[in-house]
Amino acid sequence: MNVLVTGANGQLGREMRLVSRDSNNHYIFADVEELDITNLDAVRKMMKDNKVDIVVNCAAYTNVDKAEDDEATARRINRDAVENLAVSCRENGATLIHVSTDYVFPGNGCIPCREDMPVSPQGVYGKTKLEGEEAIQRVGCPYLIFRTAWLYSEYGNNFVKTMRRLTKEKNELNVVFDQVGTPTYAYDLAEAICEIIELEQYKGNEGIYHYSNEGVCSWFDFAKEIAALSGNECDIRPCHSDEFPSKVKRPHYSVLDKTKVKKTFALTIPYWKDSLKDCIDRMKFEDRVYQFFDTLKATKE
Repeated sequence: MNVLVTGANGQLGREMRLVSRDSNNHYIFADVEELDITNLDAVRKMMKDNKVDIVVNCAAYTNVDKAEDDEATARRINRDAVENLAVSCRENGATLIHVSTDYVFPGNGCIPCREDMPVSPQGVYGKTKLEGEEAIQRVGCPYLIFRTAWLYSEYGNNFVKTMRRLTKEKNELNVVFDQVGTPTYAYDLAEAICEIIELEQYKGNEGIYHYSNEGVCSWFDFAKEIAALSGNECDIRPCHSDEFPSKVKRPHYSVLDKTKVKKTFALTIPYWKDSLKDCIDRMKFEDRVYQFFDTLKATKE
């Protein structure tokens, strides 16, 4: 099979590169330089030229705050580009695997969000991501939509990398404790998607699914664990969300119920602390590699 991965230089896209490297399927990785998914003709040409069977859309406009000031761009990437992929998949008989977000929910509940619960996004990011989901369903191509939350990896900009840096640089740090969810290691999500592709489980299982790591924590708990695993001594203090004014209302409770995805695909999902340790161990290894080459370069100079 030929599998096209869009947004290939983002967090999830780069993890997809790692997870799929030993696959017998042919993976084609494209970011904006190789494919402008907001251009329907370009998408059609890519799909046709490469006889694509599956598209994994990892591309998204994810800057939640900036989206409030740049709604047009957010909608072009999160809705219009997704519709382009869906149209081309329908025309070519391909399946679209799309990644969405917990931000489609209002975040004011107290029980884990199931796929069939009412959606009500509170900001532009969530609204445009929901519009992308609706576009896929309206177009009518074969699809799987995976809503995820609190995504991080050793790549790109994310909470884990920011907290590792800040807890190393600062003696004190305030982190909100009244927003609760589940961190998701992008590597784990990529592995789940690749497994579903390799086993051809996407056939006959169309629909929306929730995927995050197991467990529940606040951003405060998350930051404490990041600092501890990184070996950084920093006094992390809990604070309220209203101490950090924002243009968008962030979900106070966005735990995702993963019963459906586990039952349908027989997935074993790692606990968030275990996955965080795996990620930080990889970051530490990369740090040692960089330090080695810096030392080697200094010696030669």
